[in-house]
Amino acid sequence: MSYTVSFWRRPWIVPLLMVVVAFLAFSVPPYLTFDPAQSRLRPPEGNAVYYPLLVGHVLFGTVAMVTACFQIWPAFRARHPRGHRITGRIYVFAGALPAGLLGLYIGWHTAAGPSVRVANLVGSALWLAVTVTGLWLARKRRFGEHRRWMSRSFALAMSIVLSRVVNVITTIVLMPELDTTFRGSEELLRYSAASIGVWLSPLLLLLLADWVLERRRKPRKVQAATARSEPYVAP
Repeated sequence: MSYTVSFWRRPWIVPLLMVVVAFLAFSVPPYLTFDPAQSRLRPPEGNAVYYPLLVGHVLFGTVAMVTACFQIWPAFRARHPRGHRITGRIYVFAGALPAGLLGLYIGWHTAAGPSVRVANLVGSALWLAVTVTGLWLARKRRFGEHRRWMSRSFALAMSIVLSRVVNVITTIVLMPELDTTFRGSEELLRYSAASIGVWLSPLLLLLLADWVLERRRKPRKVQAATARSEPYVAP
């Protein structure tokens, strides 16, 4: 019964899973063909290793997104601690770390311009840094801090989903400026929208993650302060 209550207190679990499944169902299949012509990102000319590394990045990223959902599911974590540890290791070693490392290479060779290149590099480096920090804290058995850092890792893992939504919205908003600001260049408009998406999405999700974490800490602080302020009554 306690797990049912816990589930209903976190109604975002099912929608989150549905969003992840829908995103992966749309994004991943073209890369399962191993055909560069199906790639959603244009491979640089003369770079033979880009596409295989891109496929690896997509597949490792898929593992990270799926396992991350189980990592932040409180009922799963409470009821299946061993499963939580296993999926956590999968998330780190078969998801976030290889996807982040490959993301550095993919980000450096993007065709979307220097702003997107820097955003991709910063995002991948941050993802690696917070994930390694979370892993180190878990091994030190500092589980409270571990959860905070892995929540940030989860936010960065999901930023790719939000960036696609932001790209669409930004493209629609900027379209009236096609003939003025962008001088009729649809490619320049598309790159500008992509730049806004890759910068804004991780920032918003990191801020949201820290806001949620801080919100959860406040009731504990209030309880502790109340306990300290209550007069001691001898038994």
